[in-house]
Amino acid sequence: MELSADLRSIQQARDFLEMASKAQQIYKEFTQEQVDKIVKAMAEAGEAASEKLAKLAVENTKMGRFEDKILKNKFATRNVYESVKDLKTVGIVHKSADGKVWEVAEPMGVIAALIPTTNPTSTALYKAIIALKSRNAIVMAPHPKAILCTLESVNVVRDAAERAGAPKGLIHCMTEVSIVGTEELMRHKLTNVILATGSSAMVKAAQSTGKPAYGVGSGNVPSYVDRTAKLDKAIRDIISSCSFDNGTLCSTERSIIVDAPVKAQVLDLLKKYKAAFLSAEDTKKLEKYAVPGGKLNPDVVGQLAVKIAQGAGISVPADTRVLVAEIQKVGKEDPLSMETLSPILSFFTVNGWQEGCERSMQILNFGGIGHTMSLHSSDEKVITEFALKKPAMRIVVNSMSSLGAVGFTTNLPPALTLGCGTWGGSITADNITPVHLLNIKRIAFETREYTANWMGTSSTKSISAKEETTVSKVKRPEPYLTPYKPKANREVVEGKSTQVQPILTPVRTSEPVHSWIEEIEDRIRSKAGNVHPPKEEKPVAKPEIRTEAKPVKVTESLPISDDSISNLIKKFSKS
Repeated sequence: MELSADLRSIQQARDFLEMASKAQQIYKEFTQEQVDKIVKAMAEAGEAASEKLAKLAVENTKMGRFEDKILKNKFATRNVYESVKDLKTVGIVHKSADGKVWEVAEPMGVIAALIPTTNPTSTALYKAIIALKSRNAIVMAPHPKAILCTLESVNVVRDAAERAGAPKGLIHCMTEVSIVGTEELMRHKLTNVILATGSSAMVKAAQSTGKPAYGVGSGNVPSYVDRTAKLDKAIRDIISSCSFDNGTLCSTERSIIVDAPVKAQVLDLLKKYKAAFLSAEDTKKLEKYAVPGGKLNPDVVGQLAVKIAQGAGISVPADTRVLVAEIQKVGKEDPLSMETLSPILSFFTVNGWQEGCERSMQILNFGGIGHTMSLHSSDEKVITEFALKKPAMRIVVNSMSSLGAVGFTTNLPPALTLGCGTWGGSITADNITPVHLLNIKRIAFETREYTANWMGTSSTKSISAKEETTVSKVKRPEPYLTPYKPKANREVVEGKSTQVQPILTPVRTSEPVHSWIEEIEDRIRSKAGNVHPPKEEKPVAKPEIRTEAKPVKVTESLPISDDSISNLIKKFSKS
């Protein structure tokens, strides 16, 4: 009987994990030289296949721009490799300046990697390279709409790795893809860590497995244009960034916030750089098509601006790269303010950077908190205020946000998985690199000697033989409990001072002392005419016990009155 698609997916996940685990047990013993040789071969092969993979990605997913996907593939191989090629990931990777702390790198094991449909080939190349650089194995689960291009990307780097000496079975890509199969991949006992890039739902699923997970969710990136900005470059950067690969990078600008004094110039520059500024009527049409009922229409994701305009029934020039829609509010009332993963920009006008700050906060809190924002300004005070106040882990200044956040136009670590910190539900705020896929052991040598004082010797001084003889002759008292000495508390009632009877505490003394309970019993027996002869007490050795208070004899002020004793006698006497 033929297995169902779900069962085939589950079984494939298990098979790949088992093979990856066995291969990783071999690979973790490789030297740094062997690892670096393999990673270099993977990067070179991936870069050489950039055009082929870009074409296949566009054909397979029907998203993005061919020329931009080439750049993303080269970035994911060449740029990522250049940033990690000298990184030590084997053995002792660091020693402190004084040599008292060593750091030893250990691989995490088998990585379960989720690959998005928006960046399928570049993300697969990038994750394979950082996984093997840190001596891990990796099993990838592609998006169902991007299986072919993701699989081919994996084949390219896997073949190169094995030719360079990597053990077989170290890199896998699932072809039987289903939700239950992906869940099995993430939850399986052989999976050591999850590297999730994709939708918020996918990331939440990864984080709920109980496995260590690097989850990177959505980004709703605002871009503030200050009155001090170099406007021509700022608008060119924003339009180039928003249209790059048709807005499929999560670090792409989704809103432009313009300082009122420069609005007119910005509108002219938008037209210059082939952005269509929509009328109020066309904005409503776009909203109805792109975010019907406040939910993103998947048909706009990664599509050309002209194609989106046609779908919305809007007429724009044939060379339009970005659709700009002016709106007034952020949130469900104006759903175009959400992340659309497309070349659509919402447009806001503010009066001054303080209002720009507030509007940016609103946008980040509407689906992009912790991720990225961009800022165009020449005023250091404005830049500082944004840096200190904005809940975004990457604030890209005077550059393209889409490529700046991933480290292409900035000096951030090159990566295609960007942590959002705890604000965005992620365990890290970093751009993910091989360092995040390593366990670091630390070997610590003593720097401050300490001798415990539990034997009565000094913790800082050695005792000579003569001193030890003297100390041994000193008679040490036996341990004793210092009796509690109640304070004579006083209460003031209606201006009168009243002595409060202290709580009686048993105290060890050299003479026998009756407890108050024994005293009551004696008095009850006396009143009942049932007096027993005193018990014959055996002599007891008097212990040597130190006390800091005189023995207390309980002879009066008992916590029970004579009337109460009489009542007890009547209650319990025989009729």
